Amino acid sequence: MPELQRLHARHAPAVLHFERVNRAYFAASVSDRGDAFFERFGERFAALLAEQAAGICAFFVWAGADGAVLGRFNLVDVRNGTADLGYRVARHVAGRGVATEAVAELCRTQVPRLGLHTLRAAASHGNVASQMVLIKNGFVPVGPAGPEDLGGKSGTWFERHTLASGCLQ
Repeated sequence: MPELQRLHARHAPAVLHFERVNRAYFAASVSDRGDAFFERFGERFAALLAEQAAGICAFFVWAGADGAVLGRFNLVDVRNGTADLGYRVARHVAGRGVATEAVAELCRTQVPRLGLHTLRAAASHGNVASQMVLIKNGFVPVGPAGPEDLGGKSGTWFERHTLASGCLQ
């Protein structure tokens, strides 16, 4: 049974594999990470863990029973009870409810743990699947997201307001 796990150093090989195998798939809907991401993956991964340790961000993987990364779910710019949510799932599990389930789990378990009351996420106009994940998890559209927010694409910002318990207001 897949589970949400807080990013740990032991996840590095599986995360790198996930990113490599799905690179072209991701580039169809979000900005490509570029060759430098892969060339300097170890450095970048260590920086993510440092940001997480500092409380600036919280990173998660949706891991299968075999340890394979099926998705990545990130809470970034954690401050004053708010955070921005970003996520991506592997091509071979896309369309099977993985993102919806993982975002629900993140909201249920991590929102209260981190003391968050507002989550924000941007989805491009062309990424209807991502928009549906957000809507199914209680996010509502709140305004336009520009190319600077979505790696050159335009879209919509969504928000989800919660109580400390993680339940919707």
